[in-house]
Amino acid sequence: MLTSLELCAGAGGQALGLEKAGFHHEALVEIDNHCCNTLRANRPSWNVIEDDLRVFKERAGDFAGVDVVAGGLPCPPFSVAGKQLGALDERNLFPDALDIIDAIRPKAVMIENVRGFLDAVFEDYRLHLKRQLKKLGYEVDWRLLNASDFGVSQLRPRVVIVATRKEFWPNFAWPSVAKTNPKTVGEMLHTMMASGGWLGADQWRDRASDIAPTVVGGSKKHGGPDLGPTRAKKAWASLGVNGHTLADEVPASDFVGMPRLTVPMVALLQGFPPEWKFTGRKTAAYRQVGNAFPPPVAAAVASQLKKAITVRRSLAVA
Repeated sequence: MLTSLELCAGAGGQALGLEKAGFHHEALVEIDNHCCNTLRANRPSWNVIEDDLRVFKERAGDFAGVDVVAGGLPCPPFSVAGKQLGALDERNLFPDALDIIDAIRPKAVMIENVRGFLDAVFEDYRLHLKRQLKKLGYEVDWRLLNASDFGVSQLRPRVVIVATRKEFWPNFAWPSVAKTNPKTVGEMLHTMMASGGWLGADQWRDRASDIAPTVVGGSKKHGGPDLGPTRAKKAWASLGVNGHTLADEVPASDFVGMPRLTVPMVALLQGFPPEWKFTGRKTAAYRQVGNAFPPPVAAAVASQLKKAITVRRSLAVA
């Protein structure tokens, strides 16, 4: 069985993708207590380590031999919503991730980050990262992937950085995009919107006839239970959704106006399975959802990594 170690696991988006691709998690490292509680509540068997990555790396060697090191490293250092300090940002954990990769030497690496990572201002940093991974014996590539190309009812562009040991690199190929468009917001959420008997659910479904704009989770210092900045709220309004706050319950039978989304609704739009539950109060739960890596995208990339490192094994055996 192929194994993985997940860094900055969040609420489990990438971990679910790796699980679907056939990886067994040796451990998931996450500093946020709410996220750790969510992981434990949904997968009691997972080894969830609640720790700072900078502290955990001192014992990373205990996990030497895992096949893949994956992670969703903090995005604020590269986000256009922040100051884009990159390597100078105290929240930049790329150096710590490199130390962990050095200690473990997995067959492959998979790291997710925001599209701002590809901005011209970070070109030197990207080249530095590639040089460091090459020194450790890896070939590296990155690509901007849109979640909507993998069945998620949301655009959500994210950068995925992939590296493998040199002997596996010829076997790796980026995943192909879906041949059909994902469901619209209306199609995706209609059943939930109608579950309280709302008489306007069918009409709302027809109006919400496009995929969602990118869901924004915010940070601990900024962002609350709403669907993003003014531009995003306007995009949601065009779909018949009030994005100024989130709802605790689905619309009642006599509801009139633009409905708000609940946390479970947003989770569906992020590609989480409906049975995945988020712990904590509304703001904490929504932040977990909004900051997640959509599981279907993670599964698509992880499946390609699995093929790359197992093909080599098969050839070696032959």
